[in-house]
Amino acid sequence: MPLKPEQVKTVAQAKKIVEERGLTHIKVGVFDGDAILRGKYMSKAKFFSALEGGFGFCDVVLGWDNQDQLIDGLNYTGWHTAYPDAWARILPETCRDLPMEDNGLFFICEFVNKAEEICARGTLRRVLDRAAKMGFDVYSALEFEFFMFDETPESVREKNYKNLTPMTPGWFGYSVIRNSVWSELYQDILDMCEKMRMPIEGLHTETGPGVLEAALGVCSALEAADRAALFKTFMKVLAQRRGLMATFMAKWSNSYPGQSGHIHISLKGKDGKAVFHDPKKPHNISDKMRWFIGGQQTLMPEVLGMVSPTVNSYSRLIPGFWAPTNATWGIENRTCALRVIPGSEKSQRVEYRIAAADCNPYLALAAAIGSGLYGIEHKIEPQAAIVGNSYEMKHPAKLDLPQTLWEAAQRLRKSKAARDLFGDAFVEHHAGTREHEEREFRKHITDWELSRYFEII
Repeated sequence: MPLKPEQVKTVAQAKKIVEERGLTHIKVGVFDGDAILRGKYMSKAKFFSALEGGFGFCDVVLGWDNQDQLIDGLNYTGWHTAYPDAWARILPETCRDLPMEDNGLFFICEFVNKAEEICARGTLRRVLDRAAKMGFDVYSALEFEFFMFDETPESVREKNYKNLTPMTPGWFGYSVIRNSVWSELYQDILDMCEKMRMPIEGLHTETGPGVLEAALGVCSALEAADRAALFKTFMKVLAQRRGLMATFMAKWSNSYPGQSGHIHISLKGKDGKAVFHDPKKPHNISDKMRWFIGGQQTLMPEVLGMVSPTVNSYSRLIPGFWAPTNATWGIENRTCALRVIPGSEKSQRVEYRIAAADCNPYLALAAAIGSGLYGIEHKIEPQAAIVGNSYEMKHPAKLDLPQTLWEAAQRLRKSKAARDLFGDAFVEHHAGTREHEEREFRKHITDWELSRYFEII
C-alpha cells in the first residue's frame, strides 16, 4: 500500500513517499522568530541529499524582521558575520499533504548547530526535553480567532488598510446563519485541516464582523505547535486563493475585541496518568498543578515578550475586552490570565489566556510550559485564586504585566529564570528582535498623533 504522510517517520520513508508520488520537487520550510514560514521548492535529488545530511539556509531569516528588513545589533548574525548559511535538517515526521497543490508534499525543517540556540522550534523542543527529564509528557491545544475580509493583498494596500470590508457584517457570535450561508468555505477549511494533519475540533463565528474561531485538537506539545503554525500560514493561503484575506493581528480595530490565541496545557507522567488531577484536592488540583500555575503566574511578566511579540499585542491587553491585564488565575474565570479548568483526569488543564492570535506558537508554548515547569521545580505557590471580575480588583504590583513591547523585552533580558529555561543566546537574540520591532514603530507618525496635535499644539 502507498505510504500516507502521517506514516512517514524516517528518512527512508520520506524518500519512499516521494518516489511513490513521482514528485520532481518537494516544498520545505522553516518557521522564523515571528512564525513566518520561510521555504522553497527543492528538487528530488537535493531533497534526498538534504534528508541525509541537512542543507544550508541563509541565516538572514534569523536576522531580519517580518518585512525583510535587517535587524541591527544581533550577536548571532548581521553584516559582521556576512550572513552565511545556517545548517538545517528536514524532519521526516512532519510530512504533510498539500491539498491545494494536487499531489504535493511539504516538510518542516529546523535549524541545527549554533542556530539551534535561537531557533523557535528548537527552543520549544529544549523546554520539552526538560519536561521529559522531570518525568512529564506535555499535551497542548491552541485556538485562534481571526478576522476574514472581502479584500485582496492589492486592495488592502490601495486602501492603506482603512475602510476594509469584512467577509460578513454585524455581530453574529456562534451564528448558524453565517456558517450555513458560508458552508462551502467552512467545509474547505475543515477539509484542508484534516488533509494537512491539523484537525479542527471546533469552528464557529465569534463576536464581530467576519471573525471566526478555530480550536485545534489536542496532541503532544511539539506537534501542537507545528499544527498551530501551519494553520496560521495555510489559513491565509486558503483565504487568498478564494479572494479573501485572513488576519491574525492581536487587535485590528478598537471597535472590536482582540483576537485570542489561547493555549491549553496538561501533563502526563511516564505511566500515562494525569499529573494535574488529584480528586482528593480542592477542584482536583494536584500539588504539581498548583506549582505549575504558580510558575506561570510568577514568570508571566518576565516572559511576556515571547508570548506577545508585536507592538500591536499590547493594544489588546485592556480591561473589558476579553483579554487579561494582570498575571492572575482563577477557576473557570475568563477575566484572568490563567483559567484553570477542573474536570476529570482526562480534561483537567490550564488555559493560558494571555496569548493572542499574533503569537509565535513555538515561543508562546515554550514560555507557557517552561514557566510552569519552573514552578514545579521550585515549588512556587500561586497567589490566591481570583473569584469574580478580575478587572475590577486591585492586584499586587508584581502581577502587573509590561505595557509595551519595549518593556517586555527589557523584562525578558533581565530574567534569570528565562535564561535558565531558554538559554542566554535565545534571550539576547529574541529581546534584540523585539527591541527592533519597537524602534521601527517609533519611526512612524500615527493618524492619532496627527489628528490630536497637528492644529492645536
